[in-house]
Amino acid sequence: MSRPLLILRPEPGASRTAQAAAALGLAVDCYPLFLTTPIPWTGPEPHFVDAVMFTSANGARLAGPQLDRYRHLPAYAVGEVTAEAVRAAGFAPVHVGTRGVQELAAMIADRGHQWVLHISGRDIRTFDPGDLRVTSASVYASVESGHAADFAPHLVPGGVILIHSPRAGQRLADLVPPPVRATLHIAAISPAALEAAGGGWASGHAAARPDDAALLALAAGLCE
Repeated sequence: MSRPLLILRPEPGASRTAQAAAALGLAVDCYPLFLTTPIPWTGPEPHFVDAVMFTSANGARLAGPQLDRYRHLPAYAVGEVTAEAVRAAGFAPVHVGTRGVQELAAMIADRGHQWVLHISGRDIRTFDPGDLRVTSASVYASVESGHAADFAPHLVPGGVILIHSPRAGQRLADLVPPPVRATLHIAAISPAALEAAGGGWASGHAAARPDDAALLALAAGLCE
């Protein structure tokens, strides 16, 4: 019997990951630790930037009509899922980076851009922009959802937990006491997300690439 898989990411990502996991034959449960909600934002005048960078699909989905002001600019996205959301928002072309925001920033610079608008959530991980001049616009917030007592029944001994961000890793660490941690396995989308979850787990692993496909491939191996 395979180990159960627990998905912590907010919707709509949780359902998308759950569907892909079920297609791999995994037993799936979802308990989102955050809810995403749009927040008011103001960006620079479009003529002050020459490219737009997205590090989250939620940025493209929740930015609202103000994002239309920048649709004529080349767009860059971390991962194919984010790129799909950016295309759905009306951007073309959309260039995709597969190894995180640092690689994407280097790609943007290599293509000759200098002034970049970064569409993101309110809580973002810092990165080195190099020679880029980056203006960040926080267009959504992730609000904590759930509590320890309600979360506890979802923590099945021997189970595997997916962590999609460092913030989710930190929240998981806050909710799960050490004795319970020792019975659970962690599959994280990045080394930073794994580090944020802290120690004491039965095992902890980071995906080979920071995308859902690599994360689910890792989880499938752990669930066997």
